[in-house]
Amino acid sequence: MRISERPDRDSRAPVNAERPGSPGALSGPASRKLPVPPRERKPALAALALLLVLGGALATTLLVVRSGDRVSAIRITQQVGPGQPIPPEAMEEVQIADTGVAYVDYRHRQEVATTFARVTLLPGTLLTEQMVSRSSEQVGPGKVILGLALKAGQMPLDLKAGDHVQVLYAPGSGKAAAQGKVLAPSALVDAVGGGETSSTGLVSIVVDATVSPTIAMYASGGEIAVGKLPGAG
Repeated sequence: MRISERPDRDSRAPVNAERPGSPGALSGPASRKLPVPPRERKPALAALALLLVLGGALATTLLVVRSGDRVSAIRITQQVGPGQPIPPEAMEEVQIADTGVAYVDYRHRQEVATTFARVTLLPGTLLTEQMVSRSSEQVGPGKVILGLALKAGQMPLDLKAGDHVQVLYAPGSGKAAAQGKVLAPSALVDAVGGGETSSTGLVSIVVDATVSPTIAMYASGGEIAVGKLPGAG
């Protein structure tokens, strides 16, 4: 029996292959991919971004390094009024981070003790050169430091050095016709007899030389009172 040979199916052309000229075949130009435009490189922007990153890293490193640097400074421990000398006991040494502010170094405390406060120095203040002066405008030419011995009711209980007071003439009960008056609208308290407070009634005030004789005359008769001026100084 003779068996006819059939061509192998694998050797045939693919059934689904499209031949040129057939309805489903793509023409040559249509079968090509569309060209993709190359990406535009911007080296200037890339360099700027790199500089910003490096600058931020450098600033962070500088802050970290400087935060570890400590400097000596003077911290005020008690209130000092404007025009008042800064006593050594009102200063203490502290170590603070170096932030670039020109605080007065503690090793200069002896020089600071010969200066005067330009403004009111509150406890906890870190001293700078702008806060002190070589001379006092409050205690200078034309001024007199006058001592008073006041009784209870003639002065505030919490009066202290550096406060500003109003000096008043307060006539005694035997002078019914006399009226009180202001002798000095603003005077600086230079010192109090009890240390930081005026518990003893001894007070030293800075007044103009023109009114000091009148204040001293009334003070000798116990007819002087002082009133604190809140917020002054």
